[in-house]
Amino acid sequence: MHGTQSETMNVLEVEDLAYSFGRNFALRDVSFVVAAGNFSVLLGPNGAGKTTLMSLVTRLYDSREGKIRIDGYDLRTQTSQALSRTGVVFQQPTLDLDLTVRQNLYYHASLHGMSRRQATDRIDEELNRFEMLDRAGEKVRSLNGGHRRRMEIARALLHQPRFLLLDEPTVGLDVPSRQAIVNHVHALCRTSDIAVLWATHLIDEVFDDDRIIVLHEGRIPAQGTVTKVNRVAGGQTIAESFNRLTGRVSE
Repeated sequence: MHGTQSETMNVLEVEDLAYSFGRNFALRDVSFVVAAGNFSVLLGPNGAGKTTLMSLVTRLYDSREGKIRIDGYDLRTQTSQALSRTGVVFQQPTLDLDLTVRQNLYYHASLHGMSRRQATDRIDEELNRFEMLDRAGEKVRSLNGGHRRRMEIARALLHQPRFLLLDEPTVGLDVPSRQAIVNHVHALCRTSDIAVLWATHLIDEVFDDDRIIVLHEGRIPAQGTVTKVNRVAGGQTIAESFNRLTGRVSE
């Protein structure tokens, strides 16, 4: 049954996923789910395998071991259906700096087959959501890092995906811009019922009611609510638990 038929089903399902570069495993036995309206944080230190996992979920890489389903569609055998329900914000910026904000968004909308009128309505809606409608005619080159990131998230939402994937989206931003982006996406998740997977190594981007998936050396040593992860790791805070689970402090 596909996700469009059941609002309560898991929008992203990752099952027994593994991936290796030659003989070196980047991921092994990775399984987790993200439900509609759920903000899940893929929390891992640099080199844990987060980017490899993101590359598999976006089909940049293909793994023969394990399964990935998006909104009920198998990513390997029903690729176009699965990806059409996915919005992605990559770690590296992918904007055309010499086009305006609106021109960048029109181009992306055309890739999803939107009519000009439909695209205009959706662009205005998303730019307004991110308080950027007054910047629509400006060239991207003139925007600061925080506004470029807001624009990339708005772009990822144009086709109204069921699942939003963000790979280290606040890297390089100052603290106020970083906090604003984190707050925006949490609010989006609460109000739109979208499933969010947010990859980061920054503890302060975790909210108390988030679901945590700790990734370390290609495996998941703990996942669940903040309370559950703390219970598994024996830490008083998610920061302490993260350090214990990733071997940063002695037990």
